[in-house]
Parts: sequence; C-alpha cells; structure tokens
Amino acid sequence: MPEDVETAETAEAGARPAARPGGRNARVRSQILAATTELVARNGVAGLRYEEIAELAGVNKNSVYRNWPDRARLVSDALLQYAEDSAPLHDSGDLRRDLVDFLMVFSERLSSSVGRALLQAAVTAPGNTDLDEAVRTAYDRRFATVRKRFDSAVDKGEIPPVDSYFLTELLSGPVYLYVTRRRRPFTREVAEKIVDVVLAGIRATAP
Repeated sequence: MPEDVETAETAEAGARPAARPGGRNARVRSQILAATTELVARNGVAGLRYEEIAELAGVNKNSVYRNWPDRARLVSDALLQYAEDSAPLHDSGDLRRDLVDFLMVFSERLSSSVGRALLQAAVTAPGNTDLDEAVRTAYDRRFATVRKRFDSAVDKGEIPPVDSYFLTELLSGPVYLYVTRRRRPFTREVAEKIVDVVLAGIRATAP
C-alpha cells in the first residue's frame, strides 16, 4: 500500500510511519488519482507525466512520486477509484434495488466527459499494453467486490448460484449500448427493466 501522502519521513531508521486513513492525506491521494484518470482520458498512458498530474491535482510532485513510483500501479489505482466511484455496489439487503442503483450511477459516470474518453481510448487502442493492463488490473480488483455482493445474495437465497462475471456482463452490457448509441436516455425505469429481466432469466435457468 502507498505510504502516507504527506508524511514520508521515517519515524526511525529504516522504518516508515503507517498511513493515516481519512483526513488531508486521503483527500490528497484522491486528488492525485482523479487527476491521473483525467489525464489518461485526455492524453493516454504514454503521454502521462507526473508533473502534469501534480499540477492538475494541486499537490507537490514529490507526493506523486513518493506514493506511486510505479506508473502502471498509479494508473491502475486511478482507474480502480474511478470504477468504484462510477458504480458502487452496496449491500442494503435488497439485491434488486442495489443493482438498479448500481446501473444508474454507472450510466451517469460512463456518460461523463472522462467516462466517454476512457471508453473511446479502450475501444480505439486495444493494442495499448499499458492501458490494457491497467484496465484489466482495476477490473479484476473491482470485480472481487462485486462477486462478494452476489455471493451474499446467493447465501440469502435471493438468487441461485451464478457465474458472477457472466451476471455482471449481462447487467452492464445494455448500459454501454444506451450510452454509446445515445438514441434514448438511460432512466431508472430502464435500469429496473434490465435488472428484472436478468434476474428472472437467472432464476428461470437455474439447475
């Protein structure tokens, strides 16, 4: 895990202080990751410069280098934060409501200027190894959280045992179509229909 953004001084020889959750350090970290995402969307991974990240985030350049000496990890962490902010999958105890909320926030972020730019970059530059790897890593880490929500629903009997990856693709696929085609607005009613159809299909085809 990255060290504390603002306190990289050693507490004693050979040791670093543990990062403090929350507060200014968390805010600075979030600013750095948000700036990284915006610049990746604007210029791609190859054109990413730490100086520009620091300037856009309003922090000292050393804060970026200190916490993310590995650029690939920085991009991965930035995309992961963006993914989590874009589609938080909460566990309220009501799977249908959670999935509808999930799709609504996902569509809003995907429709944003940054979301559209990232989607375009992923579609038009499949050979960009750095971006592909960062997206894959962020998705894998994000998917682990989604899988826990589905596992919880299975344990509670809300849905039968299911391939979590397949279920996620069934739910999110229509959102991409609505956002990219822009023929009709993606409304809560649409999200509810998608969730109802997918859940009904999962239940109807259970062994």
